[in-house]
Formats: sequence, C-alpha cells, structure tokens
Amino acid sequence: MGKTKVADGKPRLNYPKTILTGFGFMSTMIAWAIYDPYVTKILNRLLTDSPLVAQWSERIGNIPLLEPFMAINTAEGANLSGAFTLVPLFIGIIMTFDNIFGVVFQPLFGRLSDGCHSRFGKRRPFIMIGAPISALLFALIPLMGTLSLPALMVCVILFVFVMSLWRSPVVALMPDLTPPELHSSGNAVINLVGSGLGTVLGMGAGMLVTTVYMAMKGIPKGGLEDEFVTFPYVFLFGSVIMIICTLVVTFCVKEKDSRLLSTDVLASRDYKERKAAEKKAKAEEKVARKAITLSRGEKISLGFMLACLFFQFAATNSVQTFFALFADEILHRDVHSATSLTITLALSAGAAALPSGWLGRKLGRKKTILLGMGLFMAAFGIFFAALVATTRAHGTGINGYVIANRSLLDAAKAAGMSIGSFMSQNPLLPGVSVVTAVLDMINTLIFPVLALAGFGTMMVTVNTLPLVLEIGGVERIGTFTGYYYTATFSAQIVAPITFGFFRMFSGSYISLFYFCPIMLVLSLLMILFVRHGEAVPQELIDQAEQAA
Repeated sequence: MGKTKVADGKPRLNYPKTILTGFGFMSTMIAWAIYDPYVTKILNRLLTDSPLVAQWSERIGNIPLLEPFMAINTAEGANLSGAFTLVPLFIGIIMTFDNIFGVVFQPLFGRLSDGCHSRFGKRRPFIMIGAPISALLFALIPLMGTLSLPALMVCVILFVFVMSLWRSPVVALMPDLTPPELHSSGNAVINLVGSGLGTVLGMGAGMLVTTVYMAMKGIPKGGLEDEFVTFPYVFLFGSVIMIICTLVVTFCVKEKDSRLLSTDVLASRDYKERKAAEKKAKAEEKVARKAITLSRGEKISLGFMLACLFFQFAATNSVQTFFALFADEILHRDVHSATSLTITLALSAGAAALPSGWLGRKLGRKKTILLGMGLFMAAFGIFFAALVATTRAHGTGINGYVIANRSLLDAAKAAGMSIGSFMSQNPLLPGVSVVTAVLDMINTLIFPVLALAGFGTMMVTVNTLPLVLEIGGVERIGTFTGYYYTATFSAQIVAPITFGFFRMFSGSYISLFYFCPIMLVLSLLMILFVRHGEAVPQELIDQAEQAA
C-alpha cells in the first residue's frame, strides 16, 4: 500500500493506496448486492411453481394446532397469495447457505492467511485465486436457475463456498497495511469504495442492464413483460466488475513479501537446508502467536461485541434478504425498481463513511456505534409511526391494510393486470383508498428514511471491525477478522430462517417492522457491556515498550 504518511509526528492515512485496497472489498459487495434480491426472486419463482412445495404447504396448513396462526392467512378476501405457504421459509433456509459456509470456512481461511508466507504477501494469494473463480460461478447462477432447482443449488453452493475462502483475507488486507489507530479511518475508506460504490453498482445493475436491453430490443418503457430475461446480463455485469476489481488489487496493491527466510537462505541451492529453515521459522511464528492471550476483561468485551454484531446483522440481513419480496408485496415494485430504490441507502452510507471514521477517532468507536444504532432505529420508528397513523386515518389498522392489500394483489393477478393499473381502474373497490394512502405515504418517506438508515448503518459498520481487531492485536488480524465474520454470518444463518417463520405465520412482509427493531434493541444492549477496543495511539504503545 505504500508507507503511511507522517505529519507532526502522527501517522496519516495514505488515501490513494487505501482506495485501491478497497477494490478488493468492492468485488465482494457488488456480488452480494446482486445476489440477495435476484436469487430470492429466482427461488420464489421455482419454489412457488413446485408441486411438491405446494403439497407440503397444504398439509402443514391443515394441521389443527396451527389454526390460530393461520387466521391472518385465511381472512376474508384472501385466496392465492393469502394461502399458507412454506416458500418464505424455504427461501430463508437456502439464503443462509452463504452464511453457513462463512461461519465454517472464513475463520479457518482468515487464520490460514495469518500464516501464509509467499512473495505476494499473506492475503493476495487467496484473492488472486478465489475471486476469478467466484466471478465465473456468479455468472452461471441465473442460467442454472432456468434449468432446475437442483442445478441452481449446485451452482449457488459452489459460489458461496469459494466466496468464503477469500473474504476474510480481503478484509484483513487494509488493517495489515494501516496503523491500528487509523483502522477506523481506513475502514471508512474501504467501506466508501466497497459498501458505497460497490453496492450502488450492484443495486443499480438491474435498472442499467434493463434500460440497455430494452433499448437494444426496441422495447418501449414499461413494455418488458418478463423481468427474468435480463437476469443473466445483470449477473454477468457483476462478474465483469469483480474481475476488474481483482486486477486492481493484484497489480496496484503491494503487500510485503511474507516469506520468513532471509534472501540468502531463499537463494540457497540446498533444498533440504532451505526447507528445514522454513519449517523452523514457521513453527517459531506459530508458537509466538499462540503465546498471545487475552485478559479476562478483553474476553468478556469480545464476547459481548460479537453478540452485538450477531443481533445487528440479524436485523440488517433480514431486510437485505427479503427486501425484493417486501417491495413486491408492499411497495408494488419489481426487483429492478426495488434494488435501484435502495441506491438511496447505499449513497447515504457512502456519504457517511468518512465522517463515521472521523467520529470513531474523536468520540470513540463505541459511542459512534451507539449513535449509528440510534439513527437506524429512528428510521424504523418514523416509518412505523407513519404507517400506523395512515391506516388509522382510514378507519383500519396495519392488519386491515395487509388484508386489503393482499386482496387487491390477488384480484389484479386474476385480472392479468399490474396492481397499479387495477387500482386506478377500480378506485371504489374496498381497500383501494387505504392502500393508495399507504403507498403515497411510503413514496413520500422512503427516500429520507433510507438515507437516515444508511447513515446510521455506516456509522456502525465502519467502527465495529476495528473495535474487534483492536481487542485481538495486530499479530492476529486475519484470525479476529474471522471471528468478526463468525458472528455476523451466524446471524445471517439464523435471521432468514427465523424471519421466514415469522413471515409464514404473520402473513405479510410488513412484519419486518416488528422483527428488525427487536433485534436492534438486543444489539444495543450487548454493546453497553463492551469495555475494550478503542484505538490506542502508536506513541503510547512505543512509550510502553520503551518503559518495559
């Protein structure tokens, strides 16, 4: 990355090199920005059309013990979409595969990268091998989705496995090349490039590709009958960006040669002597790393911090995983429109990246994280309060709105029309007024609320990883990056399945507004018990070493 700049005796972040390092993170973020909404839509189509899933849904829906939970699904006026279905639960289970592989393999490969010794450094070998393979598998996902569910699952499993091999190393690259007290600032830049630019490109890919596709095919605006025809091109777009980002990291980011032996020993012609020396050096390094232990207070702080991350990601991942289906049911938007809508969140998060790093240094990481959580919860609170007020103003409540909305969706589907066209042609039907009012409210609030949520999310994201790494120390950056992802990916395993159950019995994706705030409150409670992880200035470390 180049040497860290020093001014007035204090290190300064090398922004150009840190930005180039962020391209590695960007390659992962653009993939996940496309993966979640589009794969959920592909799965929703395959599972909904599956006779076996329909049969299981009918059998379970007829179990007498579950009748109280089915009330909302069997309300008057509900038929097609109101029928009990296992589809959300199955989607939730399948969408946890990437997180299961992450929990199992990311700590392992983070630890392996700590002990990697090559002329390319510790982290880049994992990126140079894993990223191109991931890009190829990513491009194949929508093609397999047109064949069968088993073909799709094989491709998805291979993709998420390979992604898990290099995510910890690519995230550990920046902390390796940045002084500990600058980790929040460095992470801010990394997230500006990755979560900002990468996520915007991923979320905007559908709209961009669809616009180009329609122009090339001569299709008028609004005339695309099947959004799925553009899916292969959206995934291909993401794959190309992944390859470009990998090339940037490979050729523009320089890690130190991590081989343990001196140049003279490496140049030795005696193969046995060289291998013996290498084996001895690796054994000594391994013993030195194992000798580093955490104090009891540090272990407690680490445990609560990982619990905080678990609940935080349970909330945010539920939104990310099911947003396309939420938008389809509640916002009446297709997947391209839904993903482009969330560009507001990504742009806000990108704008908050550098201020979040600055606040982490000035206020402290823990206080900045708490402030970010408060903003994120405020976004949910504003939206929920407006929803309650709007539905009550029309003489009903949230449950009444859900039933009316579902009834109109069924009627529009039966008529072969979009929900918007159906309501405009039938303005006097029961429920049209409240659904129209809610949509107007949503369209008014969605952008400022998403902007607030994006700002709060970035304040949390920028400072949580540096806090965890500070507890672990510079010698085990890869290992503690793995711990970080163990917590976050464990949440992303549990959350989709848990919310899948929640949605299955609530009857609507509006239940995101109940589930997510509960998870955020639990996350906030956990971080209150964290007592370690603030940045220690390098000069204080140097003074302590001199005193010792």
